[in-house]
Amino acid sequence: MPDCNATQLEFAPFKRRQVNGEFSGGDVSSDGGVLLLRQLERRLGLLQRAASVLSDPRDPERIRHSVVDMMKQRVFALCQGYEDLNDHGELRRDVLLQTAVERDTPLASAPTLCRLENRASRAAAWALHEVIVERFIASFKAAPSELVLDFDATDDPVHGRQEARFFHGYYDQYCFLPLYVFCGEQLLVSYLRPSKIDAAKHAWAILALLVKRLRQAWPLVKIILRADSGFCRHRMLGWCERYGVAYVVGLAKNSRLNARTEAAREGLAAQFEIAQRKQRDFTEFYYAARTWDQPRRVIARLEYGEQGDNPRYIVTNLDRDAPTLYDGLYCARGEMENRIKEAQLGLFADRTSCHYFVVNQFRLLLASLAYILMERLRNLALVGTEFARLQASTLRVKLLKIGAVILRNTRRVRVLLSSAYPYQFIYAHALRAIDST
Repeated sequence: MPDCNATQLEFAPFKRRQVNGEFSGGDVSSDGGVLLLRQLERRLGLLQRAASVLSDPRDPERIRHSVVDMMKQRVFALCQGYEDLNDHGELRRDVLLQTAVERDTPLASAPTLCRLENRASRAAAWALHEVIVERFIASFKAAPSELVLDFDATDDPVHGRQEARFFHGYYDQYCFLPLYVFCGEQLLVSYLRPSKIDAAKHAWAILALLVKRLRQAWPLVKIILRADSGFCRHRMLGWCERYGVAYVVGLAKNSRLNARTEAAREGLAAQFEIAQRKQRDFTEFYYAARTWDQPRRVIARLEYGEQGDNPRYIVTNLDRDAPTLYDGLYCARGEMENRIKEAQLGLFADRTSCHYFVVNQFRLLLASLAYILMERLRNLALVGTEFARLQASTLRVKLLKIGAVILRNTRRVRVLLSSAYPYQFIYAHALRAIDST
């Protein structure tokens, strides 16, 4: 095991000069961008509101770390790339993170943060989702005319013999099956579920709750449900029709659907043999599965290329033309999959390694709050810059991970950011944009 107490570091010489190092530089941080997150949080009040809905059974006279301070510490650290509680053993002494949390003493230790997570409950998860939805509503300066709600499920691999651990045949592993709801890039729901259920489990109830709240805020808004074939359930479609919700949902191909399009697909195959390039066409018809109480409009996108026949089907109650519905609306749901990957890979939404299921739901929501901060940073502070479309992980490297020296006394905190930082103009632009929001 290396000697961690050694302070003198020897490197290869450079032009006859010795190169030495030691860990004695004082208050230096690699997270100079965390101050942008602090400024953004002061504008949004997201974490302040989230902390206010969490119960705190501790004796007020013995509290050293408030819930809001711990929420800021945990979520800011996720944004900066620190996914583990163990990181906070040393990170709590980072003067710049202390400044972001508005503390001048060491922050909460890993055990203290662990106790915060283990106090989680279903009521807390519900309350935090309400905060997220209210934040979404507040993000609009004027009532929107149309909202597209994207529903999707994904796999979240488990890390051991955790509560609600089940094997999922499609993903071929033990995992959870969280349900996400996005509207554009904005996150509305991140609901952790065991994987032994249907992918659409509880989606109907969540849709109903969202529609009710959104119509309370905007009575005239048009709401569109967009989802893949895993959410094509007749009760959900029927509910949408009864309550005036539009939908465009994938429909799994089967022998009956393929029989309806057989002639058109054979025609495309013949055209491909002649032209030797991919052939594509649309057709539509009314179709009713055995469980449906009525026929519904089905759009078939037919395609034949080098890989052979490739039909796709969607069901909808919208009256737009087929290419617009499929290419312009339905296929755009692929952007949601990018957002899920961003939450899981960039902000550690899949770091659900606690034993208890409800605690893992809380961790998923912490990652969701981190995602919201990063999404708001991108769409409020970086519009018009070359960073406007960056993924969270790239945005972290280019905007948040900046070397800084911190000089702190009783009168002020001076943060001396690296003079060699190449994106100084964008950093300053982001700060001005947050302050003017």
